Amino acid sequence: MPRLLSADDVPALLAPGMTVFVAGGANEPATVLDAIRRRPGASAGVAWIQSIVPGLNRFDFSSLHDEARAVAFFITPETRASYRAGRIDFVPCQLRAVSDLLGEGLDLDLAILSVSLPRDADADADLEAAADFGAGLNCDFIDVVCDRARRIVAEVNTALPHPMDGPRIDARRIDFAVPASRPPPPFPLPETDDAARAIARNVAGIVRDGDTIQTGIGSIPYAVLGALRDKNDLGLHSGILDDGVMELVERGVITGRRKTIDRGRHVTAYAIGSAALYGWLGERADVRFRPVNYTHGAGTLARIDRFVSINSALEIDLGGQVNAEMIRGRQVTGTGGSVDFMRGAAGSRGGRSIVALGATASGGKVSRIVPRLGGGNAPTALRTDVDYVVTEYGAARLRHLPERARAAALAEIAAPGFRSALRAGEPLA
Repeated sequence: MPRLLSADDVPALLAPGMTVFVAGGANEPATVLDAIRRRPGASAGVAWIQSIVPGLNRFDFSSLHDEARAVAFFITPETRASYRAGRIDFVPCQLRAVSDLLGEGLDLDLAILSVSLPRDADADADLEAAADFGAGLNCDFIDVVCDRARRIVAEVNTALPHPMDGPRIDARRIDFAVPASRPPPPFPLPETDDAARAIARNVAGIVRDGDTIQTGIGSIPYAVLGALRDKNDLGLHSGILDDGVMELVERGVITGRRKTIDRGRHVTAYAIGSAALYGWLGERADVRFRPVNYTHGAGTLARIDRFVSINSALEIDLGGQVNAEMIRGRQVTGTGGSVDFMRGAAGSRGGRSIVALGATASGGKVSRIVPRLGGGNAPTALRTDVDYVVTEYGAARLRHLPERARAAALAEIAAPGFRSALRAGEPLA
């Protein structure tokens, strides 16, 4: 059973040479992290790993001490300077493969999690007597971390919802319990513009009644969810669940009735959004939280008929290579799970994958459809992974098209001012 500690006791558990995993997303253990920030010297020689959600988890762990380091799967504005200075080791990795890295490739000396009280417990419950805890709103890597970490600190947050259908953490697996009461951080709703809404309408034309969908984070995925309001009996199997999904469930658009697995259940690895969403999730028996091994697993996705993945990107070249993480050769985000889902859709009976992006950037001065990825940008998705590509100017299906035909199809959905140059194969700048 866990031993009760205060947050201020946790920094004393750190030591040079340790590798420490910290939960991310809405499950970030903020009370414990505040205590660690107050004792920066305790992080000397510590390697930190956090499963972050860009825009929600903003702390640069490598900044705690000159001898602290961090391992990252996403680069964010808050960590960019440390990454360039060599203090952060970025690992290009599909999200499903992060489970393998945590489960096999790293020795985890300590894991710091945020967990919810048992559903039948009140805020004054005896934490040392609890039989189990809930995984809260983010269970992405909870299975491998609980299996591998030598010791676990659990911030038991009485303000963290306990979803009805999510992983349970055996109290015997937790070494230290830290009481806390801190509402999970809200994630602001994305703002959409005319271009995002036009893209969303084109995506909606590809989605059919009864499909099971997956979406990502950002203005385009959020606009897409809004454009699906007239669909019927959609299913959800995704890495993320947000306010847009909640609205479609409440409207009766997402029901899961036609899913071939998890019928009637809305499956996700984590949730981010408003306080209203978090409260809603604590009362829904039809929302199923599962680790990334399940949500992003090829074997799982192959069992879902008519699975449609919908993700965004920064640019795509005329061969079909997709860049979703770099600008001018600089890492600005991470690989994420988009390719896991694209390949899952390819293995699904009747499945489709969609890459949705604005046709231009920089106020219309730069085309996001380019002759070839350049400037040191690496492909996130290979040309062999691509199926549909959608901009505000239309949709092109590249799957099984030969090179010249796919280049022509992409030129047709580029911004009009760039089409002639793209058709001629000329440089755009």
